[in-house]
Amino acid sequence: MRVMLVDPQRLFREGLKALISAETDMRVVKEVSNCNDAVDCVSETHPSVILMDIWMPGLSSLEATIRMLQLRPETKVLFLTDVVDADFLVEGMRVGARGYALKDIGADELSNAIREVSRGEHYFSSEMLSLFVDGFRALVGATPVVTSLGTLTGREREVLKMLAEGESVKDIAALLALSVKTVEAHKFNMMRKLKIHNRAHLVQYAIENKVIRLKRTLELEVVRTA
Repeated sequence: MRVMLVDPQRLFREGLKALISAETDMRVVKEVSNCNDAVDCVSETHPSVILMDIWMPGLSSLEATIRMLQLRPETKVLFLTDVVDADFLVEGMRVGARGYALKDIGADELSNAIREVSRGEHYFSSEMLSLFVDGFRALVGATPVVTSLGTLTGREREVLKMLAEGESVKDIAALLALSVKTVEAHKFNMMRKLKIHNRAHLVQYAIENKVIRLKRTLELEVVRTA
């Protein structure tokens, strides 16, 4: 696995290079201090994964991501920074980055993150996932949802999961080979049992009861906004 490092701090790059070089399945093929150099050399170095800070001198990391993925679409970009910034995370995913990790990450976790994004998966640090959970809670308010998932039928659980993942009633009907009216009925019964009144509460309930994974929800949102 070929890794490029893009970070303005030489000492940090050297430490990161040492950590990555200790892994048998990856090596650092290039390290640069700015995004302009990263864009200039991406075609000739053929990196599998680019680790890049979000705050870079000169060309921005967002613009650099766009340009590098245009030159080499198969390359994966993983932002590695010390700043928790939800707005930047959203923008980064929209331009094609595959993940967001913080610089206090452990060596083993970083190696796993690199492997995940190299396979085309998304990686988010636990701090960023927590930020999104807090965002959902702020959106829906503090009203607790206490009704048991066990009150739902198997089909109602299916509808709950698919609605929480962003599928429309029409799409669910097609996927489950049901009529739209039948899906609407399952949706009505499910929301009545759970005392849920809107989609935001539905997503909150699905995440907190592990019907869906927040990481999966973010990946689907990235696909829809791409």
